[in-house]
Amino acid sequence: MLITGGISIYLAVTTCELYDPSTGKWEKTSSMHHPRDDHTASLLSSGKVLVTGGENNEGDSVSKLCELYDPLTGNWTKTSDMHHKRYYHTASVLRDGRVLVVGGDIDLTMECELYDPVTEKWTLTGKTFDERYFHTASVLFDGKVLVTGGGTNAINSTELYDPITGNWTLISSMYDARESHTATVLKNGTVLVTGGQNSQQITNSTELFDPTTQTWTRTQSMKTVRSSHTASLLSNGKVLVTGGAINNMDTTSSTELYDPVTGQWESEVDMKDDRVWHTASMLKNGNILVAAGSDEPFLGNSINTAELYNSTAKMFISSTLQYSRQKDTQ
Repeated sequence: MLITGGISIYLAVTTCELYDPSTGKWEKTSSMHHPRDDHTASLLSSGKVLVTGGENNEGDSVSKLCELYDPLTGNWTKTSDMHHKRYYHTASVLRDGRVLVVGGDIDLTMECELYDPVTEKWTLTGKTFDERYFHTASVLFDGKVLVTGGGTNAINSTELYDPITGNWTLISSMYDARESHTATVLKNGTVLVTGGQNSQQITNSTELFDPTTQTWTRTQSMKTVRSSHTASLLSNGKVLVTGGAINNMDTTSSTELYDPVTGQWESEVDMKDDRVWHTASMLKNGNILVAAGSDEPFLGNSINTAELYNSTAKMFISSTLQYSRQKDTQ
């Protein structure tokens, strides 16, 4: 598992680390060429990792710079720049291996772009109907991309990108406006959206998108309000939600599970640490690695703890990163 950049002591960093599930240990790997946080990292079909944009400490606060990590050599190489500077954007690996980047532009343009790993070039593609950041982007079973919410003020609009035509289609809106939420493609192809916040408050509401009918339905709300949390699809089809902000000052260590069969949420074992702006990634053995983050939603302390969730034992096992960081990307 590769962790890249993030914030340490209120500054974006270049440092990267690797987690080895067989040993449970962290080790340093080569640093990126540029410091960045609020960036994206995408695993390409070649095994390389594409990192795009983010904030930095190098004059321009937001970047359009991109680079590639080669796990065989452990080195970073520069690749072509995006057309727009972006942060809080999304990067989705399409079925054909290209990467779609949406939103997050410092100028709030609606232009999207595609990265071709073969040519290592970016091309502009269709425009979204709404300006977005803190949104979500999910690749559906049919290859289309569902984008939800986000915006300068939280919105409830959703749209679909067709990689064959390069066009966007505005579809039915969510029930609730939200940003800093999660969207998880379930094993039956529906998409579960959880939490986030609107202009007034953090929410625990959740809803389901059906790609067949392109409609939304409400499902049971989470037990805890959350934003900037994580949601991970487990091998058993359930969804594990961890941490997040519960108000403007406080974070939580609580976790819960959504069962798509019953449509119900149940409380799960707490993490060792309260955290927000963290990451959660599934390992090949089905465990979930939760890493880093902050102890407060705004101007909090970066933390260097990581925890491994075992769905069979229903417990978290702690480990420690080399560096404290938040808003990193795995």
